[in-house]
Amino acid sequence: MIDFIKEMESILETDTLGLLEVKPKASSAISADERLIASFEEIIAFVREHNREPAKTRDISERKLYSRLKGLRENPEKAAALAASDTLHLLGDVRIPEPKAINTIDDVLEDDVFGLLGDDLSDEADLNDIFNLKNVPKPADTPDYIAKRKPCEEFGQFEPLFKQTHAELASKKKVLRSFSSEQQITSGAFFILQGMMVYVANVGKRELRNFGNTDARLYCVFENGTESNLLLRSLASALWKDETSRQIVDDVQMELFGESEQITPDDKATGYIYVLQSLSEDPQIREIRNLYKIGFSSQPIKQRIRNAKQEPTCLMADVKLVTEFETYNLNPQKLEMLLHTFFAESCLNLDVFDSEGKRHTPREWFIVPLHVIETAVRLLINGDIVNYHYDSQQQKIVEK
Repeated sequence: MIDFIKEMESILETDTLGLLEVKPKASSAISADERLIASFEEIIAFVREHNREPAKTRDISERKLYSRLKGLRENPEKAAALAASDTLHLLGDVRIPEPKAINTIDDVLEDDVFGLLGDDLSDEADLNDIFNLKNVPKPADTPDYIAKRKPCEEFGQFEPLFKQTHAELASKKKVLRSFSSEQQITSGAFFILQGMMVYVANVGKRELRNFGNTDARLYCVFENGTESNLLLRSLASALWKDETSRQIVDDVQMELFGESEQITPDDKATGYIYVLQSLSEDPQIREIRNLYKIGFSSQPIKQRIRNAKQEPTCLMADVKLVTEFETYNLNPQKLEMLLHTFFAESCLNLDVFDSEGKRHTPREWFIVPLHVIETAVRLLINGDIVNYHYDSQQQKIVEK
């Protein structure tokens, strides 16, 4: 039987060339002492070349050596470590201070030469404070007040109003109408928002706010026993975004809203105003945020966009229907033209080529947030758009 231990010892003993010797790999990393000596030798080389010490000049390299030498002279420990290399006697006579005895917490605080533990910092120390953030963007300005719902302490006086309104809806004394204008938000108005009844108990004074807009603070009570003093525009935005939102009005009031706001058998459907989103794979189109097509069609939209891939007006790509508005007793071509004029500054300027290589420049695509487009359509239908214009820089509809 082979004795593996003896065989291994025999191999090692006959390794005359030292092939089996494993030598530890020398580290290429420079130690802290070596870095210190190398940095000091740069100062010595400068002095020998210029026959003077580095000065505090505008030359960055020399100024760096000046600061380094000054720092070494003020640090006895480092100066002592460089004593053997200081052939030009640049550091002077160095004495290493005796270490302080640290026995108590007070000794630790008094020995805090770098000010790491203190709270009474000088102006210069403040600049180096780790809690003094530099080159960090300031947080975006936020409203100084955000309305939140809270329990309504006086809900007892409003609860009968909600019960009465529910009863009048059941008896058809009150009916629902679509929300289409901020003008509908008045004191005493009832709305359905996300399936919950909301009562506008009070509308405050209109005030000038950001970007020249006017707004008013509301006092709203919800039928679940909560209240909120949100802004009028905030309530309007919530009502517009909720497709099921409605205003509750008296049946006899409907006659006051005009024929254009009611759909009867005598009304004539004139077409659709639609908003489309491109599904193009072209990078220069796909990377554009808030890019929408605003158009008119006299036929159902799904039928209209069936061949979008072959149409330059659809950017030669499939599209997705985002929203549509059916119009009655109105000229939708004129509505489309007015919307294009309203958003003219944000019209997409891009050439596309059809299957035959012919160039086209579609003028129905706009870089505008969807909620702004929806707001503009509603303002246009109810006639209030004449009081507003679109600020393309702020991407907001603002009052004139």
